[in-house]
Amino acid sequence: MDQNERLACLTKQFIEDSVQYRDLTVPSDTEGRKRLLRSLMNIRMPKPLPAAVQKVQDAYLQERIRRNGIVTLTDIPVIAEAGSTHLFADRISVWQGDITRLQTDAIVNAANSQMLGCFVPMHTCIDNCIHTFAGVQLRAECARQMRELRMKYGDDYEQPTAVPMLTEGYNLPAKKVIHIVGPIVSGELTEELEQDLADCYTNVLDLCLANGLRSVAFCCISTGVFRFPNRRAAGIAVQTVTDWQEEHPDAMERVIFNVFKDEDREFYEQELY
Repeated sequence: MDQNERLACLTKQFIEDSVQYRDLTVPSDTEGRKRLLRSLMNIRMPKPLPAAVQKVQDAYLQERIRRNGIVTLTDIPVIAEAGSTHLFADRISVWQGDITRLQTDAIVNAANSQMLGCFVPMHTCIDNCIHTFAGVQLRAECARQMRELRMKYGDDYEQPTAVPMLTEGYNLPAKKVIHIVGPIVSGELTEELEQDLADCYTNVLDLCLANGLRSVAFCCISTGVFRFPNRRAAGIAVQTVTDWQEEHPDAMERVIFNVFKDEDREFYEQELY
């Protein structure tokens, strides 16, 4: 089965799986079918796929990622190569691009307190992208972990700010995904919100240490729709990671600050050079 056949098969299966959208007309063009499939994956509630369909989904997503280009640690220079004198310049990188391409031990997902991913079709947030290219197994695992937490803490449980959740990476090049809820800035930026953001970075690194994960790519936690000021967020991220590495100097092989916007790259470079 080639990639077009996989796409046709999956589109058909996901439409049949959705009661509300069973009468959808499938676009005739490939890009339209890709958008439709992603949209159907985005809105699908957490539940298992039939084994045969999951096998096709996995092959389809892995081929999509292969064509996008998998990025390994050796492809990403450390900041020492660009002249940084930072204490851990040989173990820190700034990389601009799609985090779903990174072949690291872990990538960090900016999640919401429900921890089930983004349900908005084709949304461009990192939560949507990670869940899309990991496959529907990721949402199912997050839902399972949340069910277990609600059995322990009550039906109203939501994941607190700065408490990370570790899952498999499934079809992503990364082995694991670390989901974390960052602080939401609804008014004035406060010291408490700044500490919450710092705790996100510390707790993710502690989780890496506890699970033997030696390379991690951080997204720009809490910026964007969570409205944390980008420049200050970069400063907190760099300072917190530096402080943690000073306490655990041999724990991490590589810490990557993954950015998407040019301005975020500039902010991190200003902090690190």
